[in-house]
Amino acid sequence: MTASPPVTSTREPFPSAEGRPLVLGHRGASAEAPENTMAAFRLALDQGADGFELDVRRCGSGELVVAHDEDALRIAGSPLRVAHDSLARLRGLDVGVWRGERFRGERIPRLEEVLEAFPSAVVNVEMKSAGRPDLALAREVARVVRAARAGPRVVVSSFACALLAAFRRLAPEIPSGFLVAPGRAWRLRAALCTRLLRTPAIHPARALVTADQARAWQASGLRFLVWTVDDPAEVERLARLGAAAVISNRPGLAREAVRRASGR
Repeated sequence: MTASPPVTSTREPFPSAEGRPLVLGHRGASAEAPENTMAAFRLALDQGADGFELDVRRCGSGELVVAHDEDALRIAGSPLRVAHDSLARLRGLDVGVWRGERFRGERIPRLEEVLEAFPSAVVNVEMKSAGRPDLALAREVARVVRAARAGPRVVVSSFACALLAAFRRLAPEIPSGFLVAPGRAWRLRAALCTRLLRTPAIHPARALVTADQARAWQASGLRFLVWTVDDPAEVERLARLGAAAVISNRPGLAREAVRRASGR
């Protein structure tokens, strides 16, 4: 990882819930609805979630679309590739029917549409970029979030430190966090990126969150938002460790577990 100059620290506001972790639907309520669709986001909120996590990429015509994969094979049976195909072509795909007839007609949304449709939801925007980091993606995310005046309720994350660095330079007032998965030298990578960028949060996979590690993050001033947690007992454990948010495919169950653990 190439080092970059530190970003000036800011005291950006951070979405929170008093006395408990936030509950965010992973790509919406994706255990029951087609991921990253308006239906999935709506269902997450209906189940009591504070908001949801979603993935964004730049499509071939430059717009920000909400999509996890590089292509549409899994969710629409189409070989169209997000980075190469236009918004018009991608929007022609039905990305709901694979999860059942009641979801027929769901389309790939744009980030602007989601922020406008759910004005009170907390939204974790994960920036996705294949190969070399798409720095234009960071610029567009900053522009769209600011235009929607959604900064106080948005958290931007990425596994790519260079991409997150670009975003921090463009929008240091919008909360952000570094995504961490199990793997070789994960602690070193996480420490380097969070210290270099002075992010207010880290987003670890649930397997990385031990009691000792949670205390270490808290001692260094880092909030930790944990993914992807579907076991209610695990949600309760993380709530008691002080997680700032739990991200779940089953946000309704996660919300009940948080209530048991915190009384809120």
